[in-house]
This record gives sequence, C-alpha cells and structure tokens, in this order.
Amino acid sequence: MTRIYIDADACPVKEEAKRVAARHGLEVFLVSNGGIRPDPSPLVHLVVVSAGPDEADKWIAEEIGPGDICVTSDIPLAARCVEAGGTVLRPDGAPLTARNIGEVLATRDLMSDLRSADPFRQGGGRPFSKQDRSRFLDSMERLVQAARRGA
Repeated sequence: MTRIYIDADACPVKEEAKRVAARHGLEVFLVSNGGIRPDPSPLVHLVVVSAGPDEADKWIAEEIGPGDICVTSDIPLAARCVEAGGTVLRPDGAPLTARNIGEVLATRDLMSDLRSADPFRQGGGRPFSKQDRSRFLDSMERLVQAARRGA
C-alpha cells in the first residue's frame, strides 16, 4: 500500500497532499522537528523527530520503500528516497526519479559551490506560485494513481 511522506517543516503543499491522500485512502506521515499541529484524520500521522540537522530526512529515508511517495525540496533526501525505490515530488510538481536525480543533485552541489565562492551571489529561487500549487496537485494525483495501478 502506497504511503506518502512529507518533509513537513517548510512544505507549502501539506494540505494539498493530504487532500489527495484522503481521496485515495492513503496514509500520510508529516515528519517534522515540531511546530506542526496534529491532524484529526486517522490517515494523517504526525512524526516529531529530535532536534538536529537532517533528523526528519533520516527518518523518512529509513521508512520509505518501493511504491511510496515523498514530498520534499531537499535534494539529498530525494536522492536517498529514489535509491530506496520511492518516488519523489517537489512542491512545485516536478518529479525526481532515477533518471534525473543525478543531474539535479550535481546542479545543487554546483550552485552551492558558486554561492560559497561569491558572497554577492546569494538568494533563493523564484517565489512559490499558484501555478506551482496547481502543478503539484496534478502531479500528485497522477503519481498516486500510477502507484495504485502498480500495486
């Protein structure tokens, strides 16, 4: 049975992911260091990990398996999830798969090196938009349906 894991600390699409999961009767695990309110749905589980760098990532990477879906912007976590056989969806709706995770990870590392070498090259990407949210909902629905067909 497909499960959905959400790297919940800074995820802008928690509600959308929970809505798709509820429609299909899937369990959702909101993994965080704290500060997230419990959900009344019996399908939504709040997992509070200890404070510290990457504790939520470690928990998700240990739990995810084939057929499961992880929602995260964290590229190293995404790579670990893909390696474990899971599917990864970024909050903007972009899927990360075995075919593209190497390139995405290399680009992330390159950009990190460039930012550290040039103090004037700072800042993040573009702001999260309504189109990103819509793209996420569409991608999540397709991934869930594909996972259910494959089960």
